[in-house]
Amino acid sequence: MELMGNMRRTHYSTRVTEEMVGQEVVVAGYIAKNRDRGAVIFCDVRDTKGIIQLNFNDECPRETFEKAKLLRTEYVVMAKGVVALRESPNNNIPTGKIEILVKEMKLLSKADTTPFEIKDNVNVNDELRLKYRYLDLRRSNAHEGLLLRHRLAKIARDYFDANDFVEIETPILVKSTPEGARDYVVPSRVQPNKFFALPQSPQLYKQLLMLSDFDRYVQIARCFRDEDLRADRQPEFTQIDVEMAYVDEVDIQTMNEGFIKKAFKEVLNVDVPTPFPRMTYQKAMDDYGSDKPDTRFDMKLCDVSDCVANTEFAVFRNALDNGGSIRCIVAKGLADKLTRKEIDKLTDVVKTYGAKGLAFTRMTADATSSSFEKFLTAEEIAALHGKCGAETGDVILVVASEENSVVYAALGALRLAIAKKFELFDPDQFNFLWVTDFPLFEFDKEEQRYVAVHHPFTMPKDEDIDKVETDPGACRAKAYDMVLNGVELGGGSIRINNPELQQRMFKILGFTEERMQTSFGFLIEAYKYGAPPHGGMAYGFDRLCMLMGKKDSIRDVIAFPKVQNASELMTGSPDTIEQKQLDELYISLVEKN
Repeated sequence: MELMGNMRRTHYSTRVTEEMVGQEVVVAGYIAKNRDRGAVIFCDVRDTKGIIQLNFNDECPRETFEKAKLLRTEYVVMAKGVVALRESPNNNIPTGKIEILVKEMKLLSKADTTPFEIKDNVNVNDELRLKYRYLDLRRSNAHEGLLLRHRLAKIARDYFDANDFVEIETPILVKSTPEGARDYVVPSRVQPNKFFALPQSPQLYKQLLMLSDFDRYVQIARCFRDEDLRADRQPEFTQIDVEMAYVDEVDIQTMNEGFIKKAFKEVLNVDVPTPFPRMTYQKAMDDYGSDKPDTRFDMKLCDVSDCVANTEFAVFRNALDNGGSIRCIVAKGLADKLTRKEIDKLTDVVKTYGAKGLAFTRMTADATSSSFEKFLTAEEIAALHGKCGAETGDVILVVASEENSVVYAALGALRLAIAKKFELFDPDQFNFLWVTDFPLFEFDKEEQRYVAVHHPFTMPKDEDIDKVETDPGACRAKAYDMVLNGVELGGGSIRINNPELQQRMFKILGFTEERMQTSFGFLIEAYKYGAPPHGGMAYGFDRLCMLMGKKDSIRDVIAFPKVQNASELMTGSPDTIEQKQLDELYISLVEKN
């Protein structure tokens, strides 16, 4: 191996152009491919921008030519030479019409055979890729996710800066507070038996900044939640965090629509229409069975409870008598594709969400087959078909339950599964909307108390403030989610700025006076010294990158992601620590049975 000496890179690969033919350049990178033709050796050099071909021919110094014979894939080189037109152009790469006639080369590092090929669409399992993540990231399509992430972060900073936002960093070691997801905790060495938490969000700090006369705050913030992982969830993640004072919901929504419009135009050249459509939480649930509806296709839910209000069919009867409902979706024109076997598979989908089964009617051109219509009267069948608009060629899929939440969740998941399987939407379409008027509270059956749907600092709708104590379940929040193609991209709310109302909220949530002061006394105290009306939101930055990059998982846009059990395979974290460290932290380990 050699040192660079005085040689320095002058150009990235893709910045060498046809207009530079005859000029001397220096490039550097990894050997992606080498082809020894005897009198001529060709090597493709890959750098962070792309690939360019090196040509070692009979005009190349003998010493350099002999070194070229030693090159293997993933060796690191720096090469100086003259730009020339290729005799056999490669139209598959941006630099395919040119090459570099090498005069001098430095072999900077050798490489062992890699565990998998460094190329796009390599057939290798995720565990191996993540164990050797630094190799995986050499691939161009892995690069794309991180480059998109970089560009979006810059666009966000530029946009919010131009709109008078100030980027302020908030603490990473914070106070553990209740009412959220599970915290990651950090023991304090200097204060024995006390703990910090890693922030689940900068929520309290950004509200306090509004009370500090920084009336527009933004931060690309690291957040941590000890929860189960999914395709769009990691234990540590990034938010674009925004807060504004002297605003209402529409002000915040309009400001953030502007950012989205700018980002999609600059990155994807997509014109996102604004303002985004707005849909209440209840309508989203009634029509789509989800508070994050995918509106790229229709297939809305239809409540057919009234059509069978007097039915003697036990499944339907039980649902209605116990306060539930019977709802359906209609798969238009899919009667020939949705076979009984396919419907059985879909039954497994709805059972995942608590449904006991899936009733169906297939209306083919030849005949109608149904799992439940024999239990209904002709009038009930006609009413059901009429209400949901079913006709020949369609499939009616019905879920009945005594719990409406089960019906919504099951049918919401079912319509997505069908749409995905039968490609009922345009993957290049971006459908944004705001979901508004969320419930302020929901009743936790396990804890037998009300909990905050958003968080305890969310302002009730003006007309619902008087119901906070008397009818909590009927209270709606000044809360809103930004939804894109069935994914919650971000969410926020107008915050409570009245200390008396804030204490009322805490009491409804079951806080004692002591717990209120211990957990949030500093916030209540701060409100006493003047608090402007304020609100904000936070985007899942990783999710935004994933959706814009058309990736399957947020892991594809994170440099060093965690796997399902929240471990990082490359470094082997989390790991044990030495007894000395445990002693310093006053921690003793207990074996869990």
